[in-house]
Amino acid sequence: MFKFLKSLLGRGPAVTNVTPLEAEALVRQGAMLLDVRSAAERRTAKVRGSTHLPLDDLGKRGGTLPRDRVIVCQCASGHRSRVAAAQLAAQGFDVRNLQGGIQAWQAAGLPTQ
Repeated sequence: MFKFLKSLLGRGPAVTNVTPLEAEALVRQGAMLLDVRSAAERRTAKVRGSTHLPLDDLGKRGGTLPRDRVIVCQCASGHRSRVAAAQLAAQGFDVRNLQGGIQAWQAAGLPTQ
């Protein structure tokens, strides 16, 4: 619990922000793109091949995520994914945060479905 709180306060493991193009390159190299938005948000648009795990469920199901791959967290704008990335980093995962979320992904001209 303290590790998670420290990460939210900026005293935990650092989380690196990545641009949409950097995130897309990481995914092509084998990283997991983790969508932490709600199911309703995901129905509006999603990145093909992304894994859905809402932020509210991350504490319960985060242990099912792979530890042998980079995880790029993604939400709508980058705020919730930063929280998710900090939580995962505190648990020892190798994570990045998609800066600007799916909005930035789409603005960069990258495909969604």
